[in-house]
This record gives sequence, structure tokens and C-alpha cells, in this order.
Amino acid sequence: MDENYVEVPPPWKNQITIRSMVACFLVSFVFNVLAWKLNLTTGIMPPLNVAAAFLGIAMVRAWTTLCGLHAPFTVQEITVIQTSLMASSGISFTSGTASYVLGMSPTIASQVEGGNTPKNVKELQIGWMMGFLFTISFLGLFSILLLRKVMIFMYKLTFPTGTTSAYLINNLHTPTGANLAKEQVWVLLKSFIGSFGWACFQWFFTAVRGCGFSSFPIFGLSAFKKRFYFDFSATYVGVGMLCPHMVNISLLIGAIFSWGILWPFIQSKEGDWYQPNLPRNSIHGIQGYRVFLASAMMLGDGVYQLVRMIIVTIHLIFVHQQTDPLNEDDKRRRYYFLKDQIPTSVAVGGYVVLAGISTGVVPVIFPQLKWYLVLVLYLVAPVLALCNSYGCGLTDCALASIVFSWWVELNHGGVLAGLASCGVIMSIVSTASGLMQDFKTGYLTLSSPRAMFLGQVLGAAIGCIQTPLVFWFFYKAFRVGDPNGFYPAPYAQIYRGMAVLGVEGSKSLPHNFLKLVIIFFCAGMAINLMTELLKRFETKYRVYRFMPSPMWMAIPFYLGGTFAIDMCLGSFIVFVFDKVMNKSEMGPAVASGLICGDALWVVVAAVLSLAGVTPPMCMKFLSAATNQKVDKFLGAGA
Repeated sequence: MDENYVEVPPPWKNQITIRSMVACFLVSFVFNVLAWKLNLTTGIMPPLNVAAAFLGIAMVRAWTTLCGLHAPFTVQEITVIQTSLMASSGISFTSGTASYVLGMSPTIASQVEGGNTPKNVKELQIGWMMGFLFTISFLGLFSILLLRKVMIFMYKLTFPTGTTSAYLINNLHTPTGANLAKEQVWVLLKSFIGSFGWACFQWFFTAVRGCGFSSFPIFGLSAFKKRFYFDFSATYVGVGMLCPHMVNISLLIGAIFSWGILWPFIQSKEGDWYQPNLPRNSIHGIQGYRVFLASAMMLGDGVYQLVRMIIVTIHLIFVHQQTDPLNEDDKRRRYYFLKDQIPTSVAVGGYVVLAGISTGVVPVIFPQLKWYLVLVLYLVAPVLALCNSYGCGLTDCALASIVFSWWVELNHGGVLAGLASCGVIMSIVSTASGLMQDFKTGYLTLSSPRAMFLGQVLGAAIGCIQTPLVFWFFYKAFRVGDPNGFYPAPYAQIYRGMAVLGVEGSKSLPHNFLKLVIIFFCAGMAINLMTELLKRFETKYRVYRFMPSPMWMAIPFYLGGTFAIDMCLGSFIVFVFDKVMNKSEMGPAVASGLICGDALWVVVAAVLSLAGVTPPMCMKFLSAATNQKVDKFLGAGA
């Protein structure tokens, strides 16, 4: 057992303290900005638990030093801070400010053909956005609260990100780990300063879209036109350092296959498969193939995971498993986890009361989504929450969007109803998944379930306040949702496209579209099935480790390979830290600094934009022939 556990953990009321909530509020602002940037550029939200733990530790150490506190933060306080941070930043994702909510706006409606009618469009206003979040964001915390002991004790589910965070927090609070923590905090600070400075330097060359290092055609102009280039993004290099290697490789494989093979082939069929000279963003042309083939592969992956989860759960319920005897560490952890119980009446009553309130309030915000439709959502939501994974969360959202759009119909606001129902499902599923991850962290750090649950509630409340404010700040500073801007919000088009598909059906889609959607849906399931079979029957070389993930392969279908290259560079840096320098423990610290430094510059850039300050230079790359024409034109003008 760690030396950290020699002392008895403090009572649960002393684990969730004012100072821990103040630290959470400050750090969560950085995470909200980070989540906002990730959502509006690629929509990728990696597991940030480790980064949250690092930043929480760095914050409290700075606070302790500056304020001269004699009582250092306990392991349990750090755990609650990390829990609240993840709850707050999770709201940034489930709020839909870069997906389904933004998809309701006139900006996105004008880019997606079909459904652009007054009943299917809603002007974004900070008041109803914040009210909607407070209405839907807490039900997920109660939906599977009763299953915490079953999942952690009976099934002994690993919850990898929660377990990793726990071991990080525990190790950094041992005498040996304390010295390592000081070194990691110093490395994080240097990485943060370097990332912030690099982002500041790049800004001077970005007078308009397409300028600067973010448009550097490192692989040539032909590859650049197919969105295959390195954009020098410290954020995505850091994200790649936190993601497993096969996630990053899957992204790269998807980018090469789609932009190098699939889209050129489909574009060669212009005039045959779809009408020529369509608008760039028309879903009846190449854009429709990009959006829906990506969605089909994600959906196939998600449906497979959903079916697999149901089968595994049924198996665990009906098949008696031999349980290993508990060691002293496990006995102690179990004792403290069971010590402060959350009454069943709180879990059931909380869900029923909040569902009742939401059933009444949501139709006021979205009249297209009738109260009985909201009630149906809350009846099926706990079952969907059992999927307990991000991939299944996307599946549930997509299905809800299509089904409820079809149910309400176009003339009655079916697009808006589908998007709103998507938000309800996404909020419950994602929040429930995050809660179980954090319960696992609390179990391993001897933190009270009551403190963890209240930390989640307070973190969610912070997120409901900060997320709309942060979004509104940047919404006014940048052209959010503009496909030619810095923040195109690609998922807003995807979610709205799904809702439009629900009301219009497949008859409005291009030729061979439905066949390809079915093929890619089946491919998403087949790759997962092959991976599972290899895992079970091929144990000598363990080839399954190198099987790509369909969910991650599909993301570049729409976005291109730019961020995939950044993230693969992150994997290479981790490899160097691990295998060459033998300093694997420094990787997460460097990644956290890269991500947060870049995110903080986004705030500064937004302030400069609101103040009317623009970058002074534009650095562009032209072909030799184009450059000669420009020189000739400028010479003639002179």
C-alpha cells in the first residue's frame, strides 16, 4: 500500500472544500476554452483526466506556495478537484455549442440544404442556452447512480482513464512521488510558456484565413489541397500525446483512405452520381458523401459496441463468476467506498424530480419537442447510459436525432426537435459515463462517494455557467460556423444533416448513396468484430493491437488529415520520451502544457479580435506559376 494511505482519510465534508472549489473554478475556465477550441475545429474530445489531475496538482501547489498554507491539499481534495474539472469540461461537449445547438442557428441552416424554415431554425441566445443546460445536465448523474457498486465491485470494470488518474494522484503524493511531481510541474510550466509563445508568434502571420504556419504545405501543394499538411498546432500535438498510439494511427489511416482514394473516386463520378456544379456545402453532392459516410461508419462502430455491451452485461448477470479473495488494500478501499452511502431514495427521487422538471421546461424552450416526446427520452435514457462509453454516446445521439426528426416531421419543426432530443440523450449518456470513471478514481484514492458526487454536481453547475459565457464570448469574436473561417464547427453540419435526413428520408440523397452508407455501416461493425476475434483466437503475435478503430478512422472523412498528422507527431514524441529518454512520466506533463498554453492564447486572440486588432502580416504559399502571375500583376500595377 502507498505510504500516502497510512493516515485515515478525512471525513467527506473535509474532502470537498471551499479552496478546492475555487481551484476548480479557475482551472475549469482553461478547460472550457480548450474544449471549445477542440469542438469547433475537429470535434475530438480526448480523455483529459490525466491533464486535469496534472493541472489540479500544479494549481494547488502554486496556491500553497503563494499563500503560505501549512495544510497542503489532501489526496481526496485533489481527486474532487479533478472530478469537478472533468464534469465542468464535459458540459462543454454535451452543451452542443459546437454541434447540435449551433446546428439550430441560421448560419449552419444556410449551409445545409433542406429544413431551412422558421420552425426549424432558432436564434442563439445566452439565456435559453444556459437554461437548457441547467435543465438537462444533472439527470445523467442520477441515471445509473445505483449501479456504482455493481460496476466497481461485482463486475470489477477497469474504467481505464479513472484508474490512470487515481494512480497518478496516489503516486504524486508519496514521498518519492512528491519529488517527481515538482519536476513534472516545472516541465509543465516550461511546456506551457513555450506553447503560449509559439501561438503568439504564429498569430502575427494570420491576417486572413489561409495565412500563416497553420497553412504550411509541408507535403506539397497537391497534398495541401486534399487537407493533408502539418498545421503546427500545439493543441493537437498535445492531444496526440494523451491518446493511445492506435487512435492516432487510425486517424491517419482514415485520412489517407478518404482524401487519397475515396473522395477522388467519387468526384470522378460528378455528373453521374450527383449533379455537377452544386454549391460547395450541398449535402446532395460530395459534401453529403463526406458527412454521411463518416456518420455511417461511426454509427456501425457504436451499434457494435452497444450490442456487445448488452451481451456482456447479460452474461455477467446470469453467469456466476469466481471472485478472488480481497487483499488488505482492497478491503480498505471497499470499506471507505461503502462508508458514506448515497441513499437509494436520493438516486431514484433525484432522477424522477429532475425528469419531471425537464419534461415541463424543455418544451417551453423548444415548442417543437412536445412533453410526451421528452418523457419518452427520459424513459429510455437510463438504458442507453449503461453503454457507458463515448462511442455509444454518439450512436445514441444519432439515432435520437433521426428518429425524433422523423416523428415530428418537417412542417412541424422536425429538424429542431431532432437536434434538441439529441442534446438530451448526449447529456445523460456522457455525464453518466464520466461519473462512473470518477467513482473508480475515488475508490482507488479512498475518496468518499458523497464528496465525489457533490464534486460532480458542483462541476456540472460551473460548466452550465461558464460554457455559454465562453461560447458567447468567442461567438462574438470569431466567425463561428463559417466553413472558411478559423472555427468551422464541422459537427454542427453533421448533426443538422442527420436531423434533415430524418425528416426528408433517403429519397433526396445522391445516387448510390444508400448503398455506400450501408457498406460503411457494415464495415464499422466488421472491423470491430475482426478485432474481437483476433483478440480471442490469435494470441501469439497479438495482431489485434494493430487493428484500427472505425470511430476514429471516420473523423478525417469530413475534416481531412491535418490534425491526424499533428496527433501522430504527439505519438512520436511520447515514443521518444518512453523508449529513448526513458522519461515516460514526463509525457503527460508536456502534453498538458502544450494544450493549455495554446488554449490560453485563444483567449488573448479573442480579446484582440473584439478590440479590432488584426494580425499585421499574411504568410501564404503559392506555386511557382501562380507566384509569377502575382509578380507580373504587381509589377504592372507599379
